[in-house]
Amino acid sequence: MAIVCAMWLTGFDVPSLSTLYLDKPLKAHTLMQAIARANRIYEGKNNGLIVDYCGILKNLRKALATFAGHQGPGNVDDPNVPPEIDPIRPEEELLADLEEAIEAVKAFLKAQGFRLEDVLEKTGFERNKAIIDAKEAVNQNDESRKRFQIICREVFKKFKACLTIKGINVFRHDYDAINVIYKSLQEDVEKADIWDIIQALHKIIDESVEPKEVKDGSPDRLYDISQIDFDRLRKEFERSPAKNTVTHSLKDMIEMKLQKMLAQNPMRTDFQKHYEEIIAGYNSEKDQATIERTFEELLKLAGSLSDEEKRAVREGLSEDSLALFDLLVKPELTKQEISRIKKVAQGLLDILNAEVSRIQDFTAKQATRDEIKIKIKDYLWDDKTGLPESFEPEEIEEKADVIFAHVLMGAKRDTLPGHVRE
Repeated sequence: MAIVCAMWLTGFDVPSLSTLYLDKPLKAHTLMQAIARANRIYEGKNNGLIVDYCGILKNLRKALATFAGHQGPGNVDDPNVPPEIDPIRPEEELLADLEEAIEAVKAFLKAQGFRLEDVLEKTGFERNKAIIDAKEAVNQNDESRKRFQIICREVFKKFKACLTIKGINVFRHDYDAINVIYKSLQEDVEKADIWDIIQALHKIIDESVEPKEVKDGSPDRLYDISQIDFDRLRKEFERSPAKNTVTHSLKDMIEMKLQKMLAQNPMRTDFQKHYEEIIAGYNSEKDQATIERTFEELLKLAGSLSDEEKRAVREGLSEDSLALFDLLVKPELTKQEISRIKKVAQGLLDILNAEVSRIQDFTAKQATRDEIKIKIKDYLWDDKTGLPESFEPEEIEEKADVIFAHVLMGAKRDTLPGHVRE
């Protein structure tokens, strides 16, 4: 939260700003500039909200009349004064827009074989199952999920516009039902750890299976879900009625994991390509066999990502030095040369950590960027610390450029190596 007056009120540009509280009289262009602070486009932001504590509505009408490009005769008393423009739509129109948006969500769910009323009318475990069924209907493929999220956000935006209207209570239950489905979809992709994937999927499956009465009186068997293996997860998937949701959750979590791993090491693009091929096939067809095949392929990819994360330990490197090693290595190297490159990667990482710590925000100036680039080249060319003799001069230059580009990209993403990040 920022409390501002004067300069920041009209000259401050933060696109993520969504709410502006006004408690000082403003008019004309100053007012127009002030409310525009909350009107910038930003990811995840549908609209800006102006909270008025001092009654600027009349001034806003005049400002809009003056600066909104209105053409036509002025008012009766003075033809040179443009007529006021009312920025507020009638309440009945706003409520009609909200009702239309809610009906669009209901129609979408109905077309997918689900009634929103099931979330409204049912309670307890039956309501939980209805929410899972709703997600299963939405998760037919990427397109259906995205479409649902878009029309939900329209409901949220229009509900927000009606908050001060008494008639909004008629739509509150529908809004709450839509909101709980939307939030449940969002919660499915909050974590990206491979074991978190297993635990989250198992939770979805557990909630999807209707319990049966135990007739022999034997107690439930408890087990540590962190020890579930992939074969066990396959069996759980086979008996799950929520295969769309399980597959989509796995897809989203792998995507988040891939983004993190690619940010650490750009040489992992093969995993990204494989993932995109799987999803392309998933989106092209919708039958049950496709869902099951996609789940199996994603599960194998998840296992591959888990193995890739352990590769740094197997190579005797850190995650950061492994990224440099992958950028430096080339085909047909001897074991001695590979061992040498590992030492080069670790030593170069230490140099970069020290230099980037010494030069704060080195990307801000060309001189400091050049300084880092020279350090990289000097280290790779050095007879004692640099690359093996099998590397040609042009190869060393190329590797230096690639390493510098990696460091530069890491700085932009705020994923610099080691203690620099901390």
